[in-house]
Amino acid sequence: MELLWRAQATHRAHWPQGDIELATLLSVKTGGCPENCGYCPQSAEFDTGVKAEKLMNVQEVTQAAQAAKDAGATRFCMGAAWRAPKDRDIEKMSELITAVKDLGLQTCATLGMLQSHQALALKDAGLDYYNHNLDTAPEYYSDVVSSRQYQDRLDTLRHVRDAGINVCCGGIVGMGEAPVHRAGLIAQLANLSPYPESVPINSLVRVPGTPLADSEPVDPLDFVRVIAVARITMPKARVRLSAGRQQLGDAVQALCFLAGANSIFYGDKLLVTGNPDVEADTQLLAKLGLKGTPNQTTTETACGA
Repeated sequence: MELLWRAQATHRAHWPQGDIELATLLSVKTGGCPENCGYCPQSAEFDTGVKAEKLMNVQEVTQAAQAAKDAGATRFCMGAAWRAPKDRDIEKMSELITAVKDLGLQTCATLGMLQSHQALALKDAGLDYYNHNLDTAPEYYSDVVSSRQYQDRLDTLRHVRDAGINVCCGGIVGMGEAPVHRAGLIAQLANLSPYPESVPINSLVRVPGTPLADSEPVDPLDFVRVIAVARITMPKARVRLSAGRQQLGDAVQALCFLAGANSIFYGDKLLVTGNPDVEADTQLLAKLGLKGTPNQTTTETACGA
């Protein structure tokens, strides 16, 4: 209770408007990833029923983005299952980013590891945010994935920062980690200089066929604790309820908002896993007396919020 009180006090001091950012995530290139992240149904190493697909075209993406905007979303995130995109992939993604920006939405992309010149190209295309999660604490990382190193993640975040793109970076709880690893994840995030503008906190969605499918579900109150500590240590960040919201239920989500969460992924799907639908989210926010962030018409206004 003391932790919740302190988190709420911190939240009110830095976010007096109390709005909830509504973000929609679209998988623009699904499956076939060569990484072996133990939580991910899009890995080519695991038999999860997810088929590899080609990159979506501009028309398909803009239709999805317009639908998201019509439903109230203010940020549109595009995810592609690459370990590290090639330069030709960046060119295609730049077209998608520009098209979504033209709709008046903030843009975010998660494409894997980037080189510095690729980050600059995405910035030139109008990308507002780049998502690249640290997943867990550095000492637990090799228990989750062995196809890349923790430093690889940090290098990409540095390239994104150097390009002038806002950072969206968080992690996952419920992967068999100990409480000290959750604390270690938050410490890593909070000690980035500066800390991320957006911090997505995911509750593991246990997908059959992945190595972590049989992990013990995280205690809901432990999940709330992670949200609260993220808010206290990163007071100006948007702390986002991301994957796993469907399993949390309304009451736990309400506690998360009390603890300082002020962003959600909004829509019926999060990459390839289920997510509460728009109507359910609208009803929940209404019951709690919460409102979504108004649509911004310019990047300058959005990034300064």
